[in-house]
This record gives sequence, structure tokens and C-alpha cells, in this order.
Amino acid sequence: MATEQSFVDYVAEVAGLGSRLTHKKMFGEYALYLDGKVVAFACDNSLYIKPSKAVAALAPDLPQGPPYPGAKDYPIADELLDDPEALRRLLEDTAALMPLPKPKKPKA
Repeated sequence: MATEQSFVDYVAEVAGLGSRLTHKKMFGEYALYLDGKVVAFACDNSLYIKPSKAVAALAPDLPQGPPYPGAKDYPIADELLDDPEALRRLLEDTAALMPLPKPKKPKA
């Protein structure tokens, strides 16, 4: 089942990060970016956070599952949609630990 745009809009609203939190549609699902860094995926209308030390410190009890067939397990942060401050902090701390994306090579 593909993720609905309304779910991604809801996540962005709850997180309260304004234009810092963006998304890109990929194969019917979404990658969520904070300050240009991938921090989460919206798949099957669930929120999957990139595994990191931030998750281990802030939300170690989140359930785990693969966001798509063949993927490794990711923390599923659906329960944090009821706690905007916890979600915002988890996304910000995750972004702080993620590397900047590699620049795209210029087309020849």
C-alpha cells in the first residue's frame, strides 16, 4: 500500500519543523529530509526513523520493522505522532548524526 500525501503532511505538521522538513516521493513512499539530510521514511502510512544513536538514546523502545520488502529493520515512530516535542527532538538529533548528502556529479 502506498503512503498517502495526507500522512506525510500530518507528520510534517506534528513535527513542527516548518520548511526545514521536506520530502520526496519515491516508488509510492516518501523520504523525509531535515536540513537536506534523510532522517526518516514514510512507508505504508507509518513513520520509519533512520537507525542511529539518537533513537537508542531518545526512543529505545520503539518497535522495529522493515519499511519495504528486503530492507533492514528501522524503528517505527508512529507512537511519537502523539508527542510532537519527542518527535521533533528525535528528528533533529537524528539529522545531527547523519552525513550531508554527496554532491551530484555535473552532467557531461
